[in-house]
Amino acid sequence: MTVAAVLGIDIGTSSSKGVLVDLSGRVLHSRVRQHRVDRPRPGWVEMDGRIWWEDFVALTRDLLADGDARPVAVGVSGMGPCVLLTDADGTPLRPAILYGVDTRSTPQIARLTARFGADEILRRCGSALSTQAAGAKVAWVADTEPELFSRARRLFMPSSWLVFQLTGGYLLDQHSASQCTPLYDSAAQDWYRPWADEIAPGLDLPDLRWPGEVAGGVTARAAAATGLPPGIPVVTGTIDAWSEAVSVGAQRVGDLMLMYGTTMFLLHTVPQRLTSPSLWGTVGALPGTRNLAGGMATSGAVTGWLRELFDAGDYPELLRLAERSGPGARGLLMLPFFAGERTPILDPDARGVIAGLTLSHGRGDIYRAALEATGLGVRHNIEAIEAAGGEIRRVVAVGGGTQGELWTQIVSDITGRPQQIPSVTIGASYGAAFLAAGTVQPVEIDRWNPIREVREPRPALAADYDELYGLYRQLYAGSKAVAHALAARQTRFATAPEPGADEPVEEEES
Repeated sequence: MTVAAVLGIDIGTSSSKGVLVDLSGRVLHSRVRQHRVDRPRPGWVEMDGRIWWEDFVALTRDLLADGDARPVAVGVSGMGPCVLLTDADGTPLRPAILYGVDTRSTPQIARLTARFGADEILRRCGSALSTQAAGAKVAWVADTEPELFSRARRLFMPSSWLVFQLTGGYLLDQHSASQCTPLYDSAAQDWYRPWADEIAPGLDLPDLRWPGEVAGGVTARAAAATGLPPGIPVVTGTIDAWSEAVSVGAQRVGDLMLMYGTTMFLLHTVPQRLTSPSLWGTVGALPGTRNLAGGMATSGAVTGWLRELFDAGDYPELLRLAERSGPGARGLLMLPFFAGERTPILDPDARGVIAGLTLSHGRGDIYRAALEATGLGVRHNIEAIEAAGGEIRRVVAVGGGTQGELWTQIVSDITGRPQQIPSVTIGASYGAAFLAAGTVQPVEIDRWNPIREVREPRPALAADYDELYGLYRQLYAGSKAVAHALAARQTRFATAPEPGADEPVEEEES
């Protein structure tokens, strides 16, 4: 006997995830499909947008293969804000430019900030221009690839690309639009046409909906490709971090969601519109909500990089070594800026640093320092949120990094804040499924996903971590100039010809 179920698909940075969930919130099946991003130059992070639909189709067919569930609605989410430009027919013109980890738009950020004024951009859009801003990435394409841009007519992100493929609708959710600075007016909750027409002439910006609204029904073409029943509703969807917050109920005023993923994301719900030059002030995922948000450029990306570097078979072994290393990583301190840094320093030319290394340090110490670096970055963001007027009453953790205790325990120890961990930490795909279920019947996330445990900070470690945090802040300030000089050298090396590339090739003697 088949049961009614909702499908949730999330397109992430390193993988796509899918779930089938019954209408009570029980996960029936889950699947993951790995993919890779392209990094053709330092600061560039791209992905072929066609992979997003390929992943959706493969995951959906896999999830439906058992035949024990009858899909009644579809939810989608994805990394963002991304910029996938297509022609009028929806054919991609170039690889999608990813969110704030892609730092190529710094010249456009400087130009547009001078053009419109930093204070006016912050007042109108809710966020300062930074590498997170999708509008600056659109401007980069217009500036550097003018012939291609002259053919661009549509702007997609992963969730809206899936909606387009499933329903034919050209839509974007309000939250994602609020990360398109400076194309969007956060106060009016609509595109700001004077700036949009100047930055992106000829680009037909999508109609705006809320993430839980129905975007349309599955078309016959999409049904044939995916195995979904034709006509079932598809919700508009949103950016993954906001879908993650939905998945754990972190939408109440005072809530702070910590998303442990390839990057670390922080999402704080505020009672009214707040702005900060070092954070992102956005529209929320649910109508009437507002957020102050922050994001670190790397977290899980660093731990994954270290696992490959160490040729380690699995994370549990590294976690055991890190736990053995102990608080403070035996005198190591890491700056986790291996892809620049987003909030609160907004420095695309920041670089990773491991300070204090000696010949006595091992893999566990370095891995421990990476986990602690995430906690130190979270603390810095929390301080910025509170300085901007946020009032954090509850912290909820979600994402792959919540599996096991060590990482969340370290973050609680460093920040001094307990973290609630819900029963289901799958994250964005589960949130997408929840939004889809709301189109079928009334649902409550507290019933779907109750809190499973609470990670309490250990007061005995507070003084040591306070000292380490002070050193963390000093290390960035003291190494900033050197990091920027090295970032410039990296750019030169990336664009220089390979040694000997211009030399003639000598034929071997026969």
